[in-house]
Amino acid sequence: MSRVTQYKTKQKDELLSFLQSVPHTRVTVSEIVHHFSACGIVIGTATIYRRLEQMVQTGNVKKYFVDGIAGACFEYVGECPQQGAPYFYLKCESCGKLVHFRCEELEHLQRHLLLEHGFSIDSARTVLYGMCSECTNQFAK
Repeated sequence: MSRVTQYKTKQKDELLSFLQSVPHTRVTVSEIVHHFSACGIVIGTATIYRRLEQMVQTGNVKKYFVDGIAGACFEYVGECPQQGAPYFYLKCESCGKLVHFRCEELEHLQRHLLLEHGFSIDSARTVLYGMCSECTNQFAK
């Protein structure tokens, strides 16, 4: 029985270690599964979901829904979550890559919309669609 408990603890430690290795990065469960598979580490998808939800409950991980298609993204925020500048998202319509970024110009737009139009943007759910530089370069050739 204690062997099962140790195994579960090892899985949690592996997941936490991975999340800490990619700070300020939103990752999907499929990206996490791919990482562990590439490293030869066996952790079931259901276990990853369960552990992530536990970390969301403790506040160490934030969960984001960027759009209704891609599912949830998760970001490790550490022991003391900080409220920093808002992040926005770029989603490539060609390869599906999702990039989160900070942009002072969009922050100005966000403030303008609030002050001038009474509308508050949820930056964690704001997605700008287009084409990433890699796909743009590939199609330009």
